[in-house]
Amino acid sequence: MSETAVATRTLTQKLVAARDASIVLATANAALKNRALEAIATAVIGNAAQIIEANELDLAAGRQSGMSLGLQDRLRLDEKRLRSLAEAVRSVAALVDPVGESVRGRTLPNGLMLSQVRVPFGVVGVIYEARPNVTVDIASLALKSGNAAVLRGGSAAENTNRVLVDIIQDALTGVGLPGDAVQTIDEFGREGARQLMQARGLVDVLIPRGSAELINTVVLESKVPVIETGAGVVHVFLDESADAAWSVDIVQNSKVQRPSVCNALETLLVHEAAAERLLPSVLAELRASGVTIHGDERTRRLFPDAIPATDEDWATEYMSLDLSVRVVSGLDEAIEHIRRYSTHHTESIVTGDLGNAERFLAEVDSAVVMVNASTRFTDGGEFGFGAEVGISTQKLHARGPMGLSELTSTKWIVRGAGQVRA
Repeated sequence: MSETAVATRTLTQKLVAARDASIVLATANAALKNRALEAIATAVIGNAAQIIEANELDLAAGRQSGMSLGLQDRLRLDEKRLRSLAEAVRSVAALVDPVGESVRGRTLPNGLMLSQVRVPFGVVGVIYEARPNVTVDIASLALKSGNAAVLRGGSAAENTNRVLVDIIQDALTGVGLPGDAVQTIDEFGREGARQLMQARGLVDVLIPRGSAELINTVVLESKVPVIETGAGVVHVFLDESADAAWSVDIVQNSKVQRPSVCNALETLLVHEAAAERLLPSVLAELRASGVTIHGDERTRRLFPDAIPATDEDWATEYMSLDLSVRVVSGLDEAIEHIRRYSTHHTESIVTGDLGNAERFLAEVDSAVVMVNASTRFTDGGEFGFGAEVGISTQKLHARGPMGLSELTSTKWIVRGAGQVRA
């Protein structure tokens, strides 16, 4: 098909092409898919200048429109981040192909042999905002798991995503796979996103990544089954027995290392018996890193630089160098606060009390619950998935960081020798 014909295809025609490509991918062997992934990784590095040039156009438009610094950080691609993306693609290639993996099986008394095996979804649609790294992550995970990917990356990253998808498609065709296995529909704007949400029968599953508003819109309006990735109102609780050095390091890393991402800390809870011992040093370290503290009354007594926290603060995903801090009476009140305000993404307790640690793990109902660790570890790459589709905060099909196996369904295979049911 000529470039002109491709450029003038309707969204439905693109989705049909993705469906056709998914049939090819479903039967592609691991070696071929891995060659495609290596070609993508090589192309990302080889075309770094072109990608960064397109990304600068998006960043300039973002600055002109008043885009927040947090979103600008998510949007930005530089040589270091491109190298990390290429490494992530190669990490996905090194993983075991989930397609065809046997989940369980048995032989019935009548001799029928049953096996449940992993199969691709087919066509995966993803709607996301200002995150061009997602374009590469999703493409690599979808390809390795035998799925076609249809991407709506939003106007903020449209130039970057266009270049990335062109590079990925060239890499695919270069190894003999259909370029239509990865497509962008950004040219169709918001109407394209709406049509994607209505494309039941052409799209098998839809995954939103971005703001709470985006995710809620997709969940409420989509006719295509949705895997919900949630916003991150993430908590750390410093228990009475929390180690002082661990508290400083874990809170600092959870909040400051990359504040614009969904696993960054947004609310710090501190046991009242440890507040005087821990808060001054923990908050001083944060303040030195430019963090604005939104504190309750007891926090502000110990740390006068804090500004008063409001009820809205407890429910806010800042994605910036802002942090809400509250002193609580103990573990019970900490868990109660988390139940009320959490988005069920990631929560961590810093404690030296094994009983409190186990209670926290058992009673906090989030996708990832931690003891004595930074919330920044909630990540597909850190979990050994190579990359991630997103972090699911729902309970059906997948929960937590989603990798290759989470992009598969299963089917039952039955092998018989003439059996009929009595």
